[in-house]
Amino acid sequence: MADAAQAAHPGQSNRLEHFPVPFFAVVMGLAGLTLALHAAETALGLRAGLSLAVFWAAVAAGVVIAALYALKALRYPLAVAQEWHHPVRLAFFPAISISMILLATASYSLSPGAAHVLWLAGTALQAVLTIAVVAGWISARSFQTGHLTPAWFIPAVGNVLVPIVGVPLGYVELSWYFMAVGLLFWIVLLTLVMNRLIFHDPMPGRLQPTLVILIAPPAVAFLSWLQLTGGVDAFARLLINMAYLFTLIVVVNLPRLVKLPFALSFWALSFPFAAVTIASFRFAEATGSAVHQVFGFVTLAVLLAVIAGLIFGTARAIAAGAICVPEG
Repeated sequence: MADAAQAAHPGQSNRLEHFPVPFFAVVMGLAGLTLALHAAETALGLRAGLSLAVFWAAVAAGVVIAALYALKALRYPLAVAQEWHHPVRLAFFPAISISMILLATASYSLSPGAAHVLWLAGTALQAVLTIAVVAGWISARSFQTGHLTPAWFIPAVGNVLVPIVGVPLGYVELSWYFMAVGLLFWIVLLTLVMNRLIFHDPMPGRLQPTLVILIAPPAVAFLSWLQLTGGVDAFARLLINMAYLFTLIVVVNLPRLVKLPFALSFWALSFPFAAVTIASFRFAEATGSAVHQVFGFVTLAVLLAVIAGLIFGTARAIAAGAICVPEG
């Protein structure tokens, strides 16, 4: 997640060795955009067009990023081990399984069979990574308050994603398990993260964009709750309104965030906005609420602007040699 200021001598080290696991947030963002666009197309009664193009872009990005990280693991296993033992990057490892689950969700209407295989692989990996990450948190390792960021929500978000496709595939009880695990750790981590944000020093600039991740858990949990229960009930309304609260908090902070120097962590802006967009369209579809549909289109516009800015910023950082460099 090194930014341009950290790239004084990028040619002195192998870029593959410093290819960071947070790069999988790019796949999460593009897959989330795919699902948000598909929800908008459904709301407008349009056939899948733009969402399909973005889906294939997400697949391509996923293949390239997964191949590069796998190559890094083969050639530089110690570098991967260092990321695993990094107090902040540890939480980003479930972004790998989340990317798989999101791509399975996006591909379900195109190829249920392929989606089934990808969902099974992503869900199995999510189960392993959840246990491994939580075991790492409560092990003998020493974590400081400054290590805690909203990025720690990523493992919880991965669990609450599972039911969205797990239920239609027939894995109902397994979906309830992942939903329970995700909600449990969301509640625990929300308490810890709010304590850290309120009573301790501000997060470093390059980690400030992770604040947007606060939106994702309740928005995704709302979508999964609809799948598990079949309709909008009182708890579903609580979840989506919690997502709206965090969206408003983020909107207030957004002008400050966009002024920060670009870093790969800025991709944390993408998926949460996609999640609240999809949740808004689903609520509007289930209840006939025109207000929620309008809110869905508003957040979709923000999401499109965010993704465009992220692609531009990433391309410029790559051209400047400011990506995949040692932290310093």
